Amino acid sequence: MLTEERHQVIVDLLKQDGIVKSQHLMDVISCSESTVRRDLDQLEDAGQLIRIHGGAKRTYQLGEELTASEKSFKNTQSKELIGKMAAELVENNDVIFIDAGTTTFAMLPYLRTKQITVVTNGIQHASLLTDQGVETYVPGGKIKPSTKAIIGSQSLNELKNYRFDKTFLGMNGIDLAFGCTTPDPEEAALKQMAYQQAAAGFLLADQSKWNKVNFAKVCELEDVTIVTDTLTDHLQHYQDKTTIMEAAK
Repeated sequence: MLTEERHQVIVDLLKQDGIVKSQHLMDVISCSESTVRRDLDQLEDAGQLIRIHGGAKRTYQLGEELTASEKSFKNTQSKELIGKMAAELVENNDVIFIDAGTTTFAMLPYLRTKQITVVTNGIQHASLLTDQGVETYVPGGKIKPSTKAIIGSQSLNELKNYRFDKTFLGMNGIDLAFGCTTPDPEEAALKQMAYQQAAAGFLLADQSKWNKVNFAKVCELEDVTIVTDTLTDHLQHYQDKTTIMEAAK
């Protein structure tokens, strides 16, 4: 096996498990201890892992949170595809929760003709839904300026009294080892409550969110069905841990 191939195997194993032992690498790659040691040293120098006793652990950089305005200009075509597919999952008479965020916002134009009830913590979402004639509720709480999301203990307490047919969440990071994460613990708590109160949970995420880790965990991969734009080859191994729906172009 070529050096580049060995390095890719090591990186892929770390993405899946977060940590890998040298003996396991020797068995998988069929090489000597000195070769594994050299490969780990090279990958550590490249900033792709951290050496520990008997193996290595994954390294990562926590993602920054962009404002709603900054996000709105990123991956717009992908978000449109994802939003359209997500809206197709909504049936007449459904009661649904739609999370704040630019990807979930892409759902809204496709809900115009549906007879549904929506609860959302997105200020911009609530405004557009109301303009479209959709019955819309917003929980109380404080408004986060950067994302225009309603968060806090009051909104959490209100969601405890609701039940949803489906919940649609945005997410900043999706990772095999660390699950679904977002930068703000208060937003994470609201997302957790929303999917716990629903019969089915859907996570809407374009390719920029995969293999990313943020500060606050929301849920495990297996807790939700992920709606994404394109399932590229390097994401195929996610299918072993969760259900993925790929939006057609």
